[in-house]
Amino acid sequence: MLGMELARAKDFAAKRISSYDTSGRNRDAWPLGAGETKTLAEIEGCGAISHLWFTIGCEDRHYLRKLVLRAYWDGAQEPAIESPVGDFFNVGHGFRASHSCAFFSTSASAQELGGGMAMNAWLSMPFRQGAKIEIENGCECDVRSFYFYVDYQVHPSLPEDVLYFHAQWKRDNPCAGWTGHGSVWQTPAWSERMAGPEGANLDGRNNYLLLDTEGRGHFVGCNVSVQNLYRGWWGEGDDMFFVDGEDFPPDLHGTGTEDYFCHAWGMQPNSTPYHGVSLWQPRRPQNERDPDDWIGLWTNYRLHVVDPVPFTKSLIMGIEHGHANNRSDDWSSVAYWYLDRPEHKRYCELPPPQERIVNWA
Repeated sequence: MLGMELARAKDFAAKRISSYDTSGRNRDAWPLGAGETKTLAEIEGCGAISHLWFTIGCEDRHYLRKLVLRAYWDGAQEPAIESPVGDFFNVGHGFRASHSCAFFSTSASAQELGGGMAMNAWLSMPFRQGAKIEIENGCECDVRSFYFYVDYQVHPSLPEDVLYFHAQWKRDNPCAGWTGHGSVWQTPAWSERMAGPEGANLDGRNNYLLLDTEGRGHFVGCNVSVQNLYRGWWGEGDDMFFVDGEDFPPDLHGTGTEDYFCHAWGMQPNSTPYHGVSLWQPRRPQNERDPDDWIGLWTNYRLHVVDPVPFTKSLIMGIEHGHANNRSDDWSSVAYWYLDRPEHKRYCELPPPQERIVNWA
C-alpha cells in the first residue's frame, strides 16, 4: 500500500542536479546553442532517477519536437530513452497543453504549437554504475533558457530483479493504409471491401509498430499522437501484444483504438491517471465541427501501472491504423517499458528535425 510504503524508513540519499545559478544570482537557466548537444546530468554509482522537471524558452514554435531527450544507463553507448521532449512528457505534435496522469504532468497557459510549458515525469529510472541525461537542440536557433531538475536517489545497491527504464519515439507519416484515405465507415463500397482480403487482418504484420524489443521485461505504457489526414474516424484499429514470439492471434488482442485507450464511441478530451487524451486539437472549433469529422490532432495515452505486460524473451506491440490497417494517417508514439539490460534493440531510427514536425497553421 502506498501509505505504508511512504511511512517506511528509507535507505537512500536524495540528490538533485539542476540549472540553478551557482553564483547565487537568479540566472537559473542554461543556454543551448543551435545544433548543440549538452549533458544535463552525469551521475556515478548506483541509484535511480525519481523525477524530471523541464521548462524551456525557445522562439522556434516546433522546439518541443526538435529538442531530443536521451538517457544512458551504466555507460551504455546506445540510449535507453530517445524522444522529442514534448512527446516524452506525454504531449505530442510539438504542442503545449495541460494534463495530469500517473507518470506525467504538464502545465501551460494555452493549447497551441510551441510556447512555454512545465513538464514533469515521476518514473523510477534505476542504474547500477551510472547515468547520463542529455538534450540535443535540433532547432536552427538557440534555446535562450533551459530550466531543469534531475532528482535522483543514491542507493548502496539494487536488487537483481530491478530493471532498466526505456522509452522510444517513432513516427509513420503516413501509415501505409490500403485505401489510401478515409475510414472504414466512409470509404465507398466499404462493405464489399470488408468481405474481401483487404478487409481482414489475420497476422498483424502491417500494424503501426510501437515496440519491438528483446530480453526480459514488462511494458508499462505508451502515448500515440494522430494527425487525421483524410477526415472521418481514424480509430477502429485493434491493439495486439505478441509476447515471447507467439503466433497470431496473440493472447492480448483488443477491439479498437479508442477501446485500448479505455474510451468508447471515439475519444473524449479528458485525462485520468492511467488513460486519456493529453492533446485534443480539432481543425475547426468544437461547436462548428461535424461530429463525424475527426480531422485534427490528438495525443492519447494508456499507462499499464496496475496491469503491466510482462515478457521473458521478446515483445512486439502494435495497433492497426484504422480497421485492418485501412487508413494512411500520420501516427507517432512513445513506448515506455522496463528491460533487463541498459540498451534495447534498435527497431526504428529518429528522423531529422524537419521530418519530426507537424504542418499546422
